[in-house]
Amino acid sequence: MRILVSNDDGYFAPGLAVLAAALAGLGRVTVVAPERDHSGASNSLTLDRPLSVRQSANGFLFVNGTPTDCVHLAVTGLLDELPDVVVSGINLGANMGDDTIYSGTVAAATEGYLLGIPSIAVSLTSKEGRHYETAGRVARDLVERLARGLAPQPVLLNVNVPDLPFDALRGVEATRLGKRHRAEDVVKTANPRGQTVYWIGAAGEAQDAGAGTDFFAVASDRVSITPLQMDLTHQQQIPLVREWLG
Repeated sequence: MRILVSNDDGYFAPGLAVLAAALAGLGRVTVVAPERDHSGASNSLTLDRPLSVRQSANGFLFVNGTPTDCVHLAVTGLLDELPDVVVSGINLGANMGDDTIYSGTVAAATEGYLLGIPSIAVSLTSKEGRHYETAGRVARDLVERLARGLAPQPVLLNVNVPDLPFDALRGVEATRLGKRHRAEDVVKTANPRGQTVYWIGAAGEAQDAGAGTDFFAVASDRVSITPLQMDLTHQQQIPLVREWLG
């Protein structure tokens, strides 16, 4: 089995090393990751300059571009053979609800999916990073399931793992994305030159976090697995637009 691993935290991130090690026994693992942290990069591609690929001391390949660049390069020319699965992560911090729109972790998996490859984005739902190995075991289990042919078509799975010891997890749940409140206001401050600068505010608290959502599953110490799709068409509004156009 050929496994492509990437992330958005950078090739030096501890979660990436844990993920690659967790998947190593399942086949040939190739890591292609950004050279620096690209959290929040979403699905951006670098089109205004060429990209370079270098190799770190541990064998990981790193690219001076975005998470999407990494997977796109790997699949469309860098690798001799197409991967059987793309796994992105392990992200430090949750990617639930509206987070998925901005997430570079999800974007790397999305690029694999758009290129016809089953893809998984894996996130550890805290900023402490105490139990990366738990998320690694969850990721390994999902890849093993894919290897057994349990997905009849390419899938894009967004996986959020509580930051707990593996034995403390209370199961796995298929979920839908919840929704957050609006983000906190920007933080206005000054740089050392006295110029006004702004920090993007923190994400809001969960607004839709009821049963069945990713927020609810994680709050219940369960792994959340949300299948995603990339069709942005608002089907219900097509008749409305047709009527509006006359």
